[in-house]
Amino acid sequence: MFLGIVFVSKLFSQSNAECFSCHDDKTLTMERHGKIISLYVDPKKFENSTHGALSCVDCHIGFNPEEIPHKGKIEPVDCSPCHSMEVSGFKSSKHSLKLKCASCHGGIHEIVKVSRDIFVNKCSSCHKKEFEDFRTSVHFSFNKGADCIACHGSHSIKFASSDVCLRCHSDKKIVHEHQEFVLKYKESIHAKYINCSDCHTGHKVLKASDPNSTVARANIGRTCEKCHKQVALNYFESEHGKAFLSGFKSAPTCTDCHGEHDIMKVTSSESKISRANEIKVCLKCHLDDPDVRSRMTHTSAFIASYEKSIHGRLYHSGNQDAAVCSDCHGAHEMMKASDPNSRVYKFNVVSTCGNCHVKISNEFKESIHGVALAKGNLDSPTCTDCHGEHLILEPTDPRSPVAPRNVALQLCSKCHASVKLAEKYGLPSDKFRTFTDSYHGLNVRLGNVEAANCASCHGVHDILPSSDPRSSIHKANLVKTCGQCHPGANENFVKGRIHVTVASTDEKIIYWVSTIYIVLIVSVVGSMFVHNLLDWIRKTIDKYRQRHTKLAHPPNELPRKTNLYLRMTLEERIQHFALVISFFTLVITGFMLAFPDAWWVVGIRNLGGEAIFKYRGLIHRIAAVILVLDSIYHLYYIIFTKRGREFIRDIMFRMQDIRDMVQVLKYNLGISKTKPKFGRFNYIEKSEYWALIWGTVVMTVTGIVLWFENHFMGWFSKTFVDVCNTIHYFEAWLAFLAIIVWHIYYVIFNPDVYPMNFAWLTGYLTEEEMEKEHPLELERIKLQEIKKGEMV
Repeated sequence: MFLGIVFVSKLFSQSNAECFSCHDDKTLTMERHGKIISLYVDPKKFENSTHGALSCVDCHIGFNPEEIPHKGKIEPVDCSPCHSMEVSGFKSSKHSLKLKCASCHGGIHEIVKVSRDIFVNKCSSCHKKEFEDFRTSVHFSFNKGADCIACHGSHSIKFASSDVCLRCHSDKKIVHEHQEFVLKYKESIHAKYINCSDCHTGHKVLKASDPNSTVARANIGRTCEKCHKQVALNYFESEHGKAFLSGFKSAPTCTDCHGEHDIMKVTSSESKISRANEIKVCLKCHLDDPDVRSRMTHTSAFIASYEKSIHGRLYHSGNQDAAVCSDCHGAHEMMKASDPNSRVYKFNVVSTCGNCHVKISNEFKESIHGVALAKGNLDSPTCTDCHGEHLILEPTDPRSPVAPRNVALQLCSKCHASVKLAEKYGLPSDKFRTFTDSYHGLNVRLGNVEAANCASCHGVHDILPSSDPRSSIHKANLVKTCGQCHPGANENFVKGRIHVTVASTDEKIIYWVSTIYIVLIVSVVGSMFVHNLLDWIRKTIDKYRQRHTKLAHPPNELPRKTNLYLRMTLEERIQHFALVISFFTLVITGFMLAFPDAWWVVGIRNLGGEAIFKYRGLIHRIAAVILVLDSIYHLYYIIFTKRGREFIRDIMFRMQDIRDMVQVLKYNLGISKTKPKFGRFNYIEKSEYWALIWGTVVMTVTGIVLWFENHFMGWFSKTFVDVCNTIHYFEAWLAFLAIIVWHIYYVIFNPDVYPMNFAWLTGYLTEEEMEKEHPLELERIKLQEIKKGEMV
């Protein structure tokens, strides 16, 4: 087609010289649309141009040289016959709307080859601002760096796309470093939606290290804001954003968490801030950066404790639903816990936890704690007050604050044992103390995880006041609540007050029982102590006089008396041994429950470990059975054996015992110089025996009630069992103190027998001991021996 056009044009053609004969005239002009247009062409410039080898008619087709003008309708020269691709591309560009070939290439008759730099500079005639930006960019600073043509093309001018950028930035010959880093963009979420220029700008592309760069660390937040406006707003209002704006170098910006060219969808496992990787990203600053740690109010151990929590352990086991940092603190809007807008602000914690724990959250919101919290009561507990913050452990973990052994002693007590809070809100101040002194509380203090704690009765997250019909401790619900641990609980079971104290008059019978026992213990044991103190002083004085007074007879006048007299048969010693073992076992195991925090109990617990919790009660009951069986056998012994009947006859109180007691008192006070003589048993031993009988009966009866408390509460009431428990406790004290002050003194610390009366081991007393302690009994024995001798 082109040859045909040329052929036709040749028919009317004339030489270039002929054309220049007219057009070499600088004054040659024509008028078009009211404008004077020069028709001058410089022959020399044309010959030297890239088009110099062409004839004029090669471009000016259909011109008749004989006519003026040469063509009826003169149209712009069509460059496409020679430059078809360029023209096609140009027509598709935005330049075609306002520009022509000559706009960039200059006069058509004077086009010459020029360097690329010179040609590119022509872009500045229209694109001044863009060209100024380009001249300051990193592209301009490099030799043979990217220019207008490299990015936009020459004729088919288009906006530079990411593919254009990657033509250079994926070429190792051009980009020697960070090639792989740049190529990650292809796989990123941004590759689908934005171009490189959206972040790096179009013309003023600067190094990331340049403070003026849009991707400089100081500016990246604002760059991301162009697309992520709400996210950026949240970030700049967050603690991270505030710290960043304040100039803190370690404060994170967008790329520190999300990455740069390798930004992936959050749901992608390859994303730096996916649930699978988020913890590492957060700990990189909050645990590994000393500058960040120095600004935090919490310790690094507190931060690291998350990984030991139930959330952390589930997370590391592969459970992607386990809570991670952003679930609680938020993703971009994280605030200090003291900020009311923070998701972990005290009043917002329930809603935050409720995102996962929906049912529990709803229960808590209706509880007495949740209602108080909703009203703005800062003293009311929220989730983290009970469960902890980072180190949240399952309730079955003994280290957890909500573990059964810790709920009452470490958790509820913080508020319900607080005098300050009790005064501030009018809370009963004795509830915690009465619980810890109760059977349940004592077992909890001892370490029994199966014993009822606060949550066992009041509930866990759904705690309500006792006046609320929905409450587990409402009067109508007590049978059901108690029945969870005490099968068969009935109406009698719940009769009586729950939190009982011996010092309170709310339960008058318990108050009076405890008061009477306290008076009894102080008076009886006090009297025993005074009696024994006087006895010890008198005997010490006598011993001193014996050792430091000249004897009236030579020291070798009388031989030592070595005769032995039976005091306790083997059968009696076995009974006594069973009594000693069972009694002190009961004392130790019983007081372990009553005083679980005592130093000696703690020592036993540390030595015995968890097993001591399980076997203390069992050992206590075994000892009780031994004591009762020993008592039953003793009853048989004193009824059906001759020596037993003699024993019970001799142990009975007589008026002489009162006279002896008065005489001993006079002797010890120095009023009388005569010490009374005792028979087989003195008033001290008789008091011990009958006190033992009384104590055994009382302890056995009340012990049976406590052993089978479910039945007795069902048959009678809780108050009945509480009374028995009070009696059992104070009777134990009375028995223990009586044995220590009364019995132990007379068989060990008594100056006449120290270091010990060995009769309980050997069954015999020496004649000297008989003369001192039981002279009348010694006389009776010797008289019997004389009579036997006469009979023989």
